Amino acid sequence: MTHTKKSPFASSLSPFPSIQSLPTTLSSLTRLFPLQIPLTNPLWTLLENFYSLPPYPPKQRTQPMQVLCVGLPRSGTESLQQALLALGYDHTYHGWDIVYDSPSPAPGWVALARKKWFSGTSPTAKDFDALLGHSVAVTDAAASCFAAEMIAAYPNAKVILNMRRDTEGWKRSLKKTLVHANQSWGFWVASWLDRECFWAWHVYERFLWPMLFRAADGDMKTAVEGNAEWVLREHCAMIRGLVPKERLLEWYIEDGWEPLCKFLGKPVPDMEFPHANAATGGWKTREEQCNKRWVESAFVNLILICMGLFLFSVMIIKGYLL
Repeated sequence: MTHTKKSPFASSLSPFPSIQSLPTTLSSLTRLFPLQIPLTNPLWTLLENFYSLPPYPPKQRTQPMQVLCVGLPRSGTESLQQALLALGYDHTYHGWDIVYDSPSPAPGWVALARKKWFSGTSPTAKDFDALLGHSVAVTDAAASCFAAEMIAAYPNAKVILNMRRDTEGWKRSLKKTLVHANQSWGFWVASWLDRECFWAWHVYERFLWPMLFRAADGDMKTAVEGNAEWVLREHCAMIRGLVPKERLLEWYIEDGWEPLCKFLGKPVPDMEFPHANAATGGWKTREEQCNKRWVESAFVNLILICMGLFLFSVMIIKGYLL
C-alpha cells in the first residue's frame, strides 16, 4: 500500500484549513513566505510611532543598586525576586515589570536594546536609572540581557549568578514558556490589534529573548534547541570574568536561603523559600493574565474593525446603486 503525506493545508471537510489546524497553517505559511524584516529597518520605527504609548516618567535613583541577579530566564528568577523582597530589597525588578507596569516601560527597554545591539555603544547607569531608579535589585530578563552593562554601570552591587543544576530540565522549561509564547499565533495576531500587546511582543519576541539566545530570525524554537546550552556556558563564563569573586555568588535554585542570606549578610527568614513561576503554575497564571489583558481586547478590536469595514462597504455599495 502506498502512503502519501497529507498536506498541512488539507481538510477532510473543506478545501480551507480548519480552526484546529490554523496554528499549523500559519507556521507553514511562515516557512513558505518568510517575513523576516531586520530590526534596523525604518518600518519598525514607523510602527513604534504608530503604536506609541503614554510616556514613561523617568525614575530617579534614591538608593544605590544593591543586587544584580544575572542568571538566564527560567533559572528561578521570580522565586529569587520574591526572596529578595522578603529580605527587604524593595523594589526588586523582574521581567514581568517590563510588560505589566503602567505606563509601560517597554519602549524604553526597546531603546536600550537598540543601543546595545545596533549602535555600538553601551547603556549607562543614567540609561538604566531612568527605568530602574526605584529598584535596589533586579532579576530576570533585564538583568540577564544587559548583564555586562549593568555590572559596569553598578560596580558596587553584589552579583548573583542564578542557575539550575538540571540543564535538560531548564531547556524543557524554556520550551514550555518562552518558546510556547513565541509560537502563539493568537498572541502574534493580537500584537497587531492592541498597542500594549504590540509592545509586549516587540520587546520580548523581537529584541530581548531572540537577541539573548541568538535567534536572529526570531525563531525561538530552533534557537533554544540549538543554542541554549552554549549560550548558558558563554553567559556564565562572561559573568565569572567580569565580577570579582568577593562580589559574586553562584547560586542554584535548589540551594534555598542559606548561601543567599550569607552572601547578602541577612538573617535567614522563618519561611519556606518561594517557588514561583513554575511552567505549569505561576507562568500559566501570567499567560492567562496576558490573554485576558491583551488577546481578548485585541479580538474585540478586530470585531469592531470588521464591523466598520462592513458598514463602510454597505455605504459604498448603496451610494453606487443610488
